Amino acid sequence: MMLDLVKYPVIRTEKSTRLIENNQFTFDVDMRLTKPQIKKLIEEFFNVKVLAVNTHRPPRKFKRMGAKSNYKRVIVTVDSNDSLLK
Repeated sequence: MMLDLVKYPVIRTEKSTRLIENNQFTFDVDMRLTKPQIKKLIEEFFNVKVLAVNTHRPPRKFKRMGAKSNYKRVIVTVDSNDSLLK
C-alpha cells in the first residue's frame, strides 16, 4: 500500500509546529516517492486539496556502528478551506 511509504508526520520541531498555522504539514516519506505521488497520496488519504509539495533530503547522520536510514522530508501546503487536523 502506498500509505506505508509515509513514515510519520513531523511535529517535534519548532518549524513544523509553526507551519501548521499556515496550513502546511510536514511528513517524512520514503526516498523513492515523487512530488506527484506524494500529492496524490495525501489528497486521497486525508480527503483534502493539496496546493503545493516541497521536498528536501536532510543529510545522513552517521553513528558509531553505521548510518541512520535516509528519508525525504516533505512540506505539504493544504487549501485554506481544508485541514488535516479534525
